[in-house]
Amino acid sequence: MQFRRTGIILFTENYDQCVAFYTQVLALPVMFALDNEHSKLTCCDMNGQYLMIETGGVAVADGKNRLQSPVLLRFNVESIDASIAELEQQGITTKVRRETWGTVVDFADPDGNRCQLRDERTFAEHMGT
Repeated sequence: MQFRRTGIILFTENYDQCVAFYTQVLALPVMFALDNEHSKLTCCDMNGQYLMIETGGVAVADGKNRLQSPVLLRFNVESIDASIAELEQQGITTKVRRETWGTVVDFADPDGNRCQLRDERTFAEHMGT
């Protein structure tokens, strides 16, 4: 197989809130959006991959666990501490874990989908780059 592009489709219950979360809070650029009799979706750029936000999902108010959603959306960032401050300034609850292999920050989108930030520097060190 020769893949031309890779992406993730995220089915949401709180579509408008999730679109706002990913495009405003996380500042993912919108590639395109559709809203017609066949589809309601917003496609965001994730550094060459895409995140397609669609309707038809199920929200969990207090956040999804691994049984409800075994997927976690991870975003590597240059400055973990600055990114934590940005999330918290926007009212996003975070849980910081500082491990020997790096720092991660867990949080959730408006549907309770699990998201995480990772320190790029320590990630790159493990990759040998």
